[in-house]
Amino acid sequence: MTDIATLMNTAPVIPVIVIDEVADAVPLAQALVAGGLPVLEVTMRTPAALEAIAEMKQVPGAIVGAGTVTNEHELDQAMEAGSSFIVSPGLTEPLGRAAIDRNVPFLPGVASAGDVMRGLDLGLTHFKFFPAMAAGGLPALKALAAPFGLCRFCPTGGIGPDNAAEWLAFESVLCVGGSWVAPRGTPDKPAIEDLARQAAALAR
Repeated sequence: MTDIATLMNTAPVIPVIVIDEVADAVPLAQALVAGGLPVLEVTMRTPAALEAIAEMKQVPGAIVGAGTVTNEHELDQAMEAGSSFIVSPGLTEPLGRAAIDRNVPFLPGVASAGDVMRGLDLGLTHFKFFPAMAAGGLPALKALAAPFGLCRFCPTGGIGPDNAAEWLAFESVLCVGGSWVAPRGTPDKPAIEDLARQAAALAR
């Protein structure tokens, strides 16, 4: 199984996807992959999420994971649906241990030094910085990353085409998460492919 560092280095942007209708899942995944963004995070915020993950897994080239996973039960549901990785908004020891026990690539959310230290205690070094803008933006992440030289981050929350490049220029950032490349609703495949292509071209 691919590790989380490899996934974070696959493309500069991980689309954060909210699926309301399962029928939208495959066309959206096809457009994103065609545009150069193969790592897809489907948030567990809607009843359609688990079925959408299973459908998107069938798209050639797609690496599909579950986001907004908050406990062990949701982790197991996501893995049963075929998730290749797990993203959480925060980090608890039970969830961290469950992900490690199941040997699944895991990207937990952190917003403080205490969060990072809890992750390091579990053997984790790659984190989602969330909510990125609300937690203080790039200056906050630079301050947070300074004592933790081994750690690498995927900032998510408030990041879009206007500021993604600035985040990606910081050496501790491997990729960013964003919903701008996958607007909610019925997918406009040509438009989404174009957004994905622009995002995939962002320098790191």
